[in-house]
Amino acid sequence: MGIMALDELRDLLHRHARPDLATPIEDVLIFRAEQPQPPTPTTYGKVLAVVAQGTKRFALGEKVYEYREGQYLIASVDLPVTAHFARASAELPGLGVGLTLHPAAVAEVLLQAAPGELPEHGEGVPPGLAVSTASPELLDAVIRLLRLLDRPRDITVLAPLIKREILWRLITGDQGAIVRQFGLPDSSLSHIARAIQWIRDHYTQPFRVEDVAKVASMSVSTFHRNFQAVTAMSPIQFQKRIRLQQARLQLAAAPADIAAVSRRVGYESPSQFSREYRRQFGMSPSQDATRLPAGAAR
Repeated sequence: MGIMALDELRDLLHRHARPDLATPIEDVLIFRAEQPQPPTPTTYGKVLAVVAQGTKRFALGEKVYEYREGQYLIASVDLPVTAHFARASAELPGLGVGLTLHPAAVAEVLLQAAPGELPEHGEGVPPGLAVSTASPELLDAVIRLLRLLDRPRDITVLAPLIKREILWRLITGDQGAIVRQFGLPDSSLSHIARAIQWIRDHYTQPFRVEDVAKVASMSVSTFHRNFQAVTAMSPIQFQKRIRLQQARLQLAAAPADIAAVSRRVGYESPSQFSREYRRQFGMSPSQDATRLPAGAAR
């Protein structure tokens, strides 16, 4: 079934891909790339992403991940990554589908599972990102969800049912520990997710790690260890990555206003901003600003 399933998945994605990525099914996006893309800073939110064709590569902190046709990515918290389709052409475009995951929906499925049906919890907090090979059952459910695009009348009734099936396949699959913790409001992963959101909301402000550890309801040492496990970065490195991503978006809109952008994202020293920007993106803010497309802020 594997080759035939991937062929059908590719066909569905080919036919229904749109420039804005959206589909008539809520929380479902289709990705298409007709040429290798430069590594682009972006945010992986809470999502399941399946590649049907091509190779997607992304970096989180110092870790580099790769997933290709028949594989899927799970992201359980909002993480700043650098991602791109490394292999894609007009003849063989990169194709993928993304499904936004909601903790409340995961929790609902968990509550419906009978005792003993769920695997045991692993030790410690799982990483925020993981890649696995999709099982035939998961691929089948994703394909049936996308088939609804050919039968729009069925979407309202059937899409929620198939999404629940997809969640169950994830919960009981290779990366089930991530998805299960994602749906439990008192899990270590959920506590770290609160801290991540706090840093994202206050990225322009200096903070003490002790204060963010309190947001996560953890001791400083436990918080440091768990934050690193989830994000592959320290809290300060994470904030720096958010600042630089925001700066790049703002430079796309105002390329001549480098000093003001530096201040707005929280840098007191323009030279430090330029140094860290170059280290992150491979060129100075002024060089990058001249080549950023006006629509990059999207």
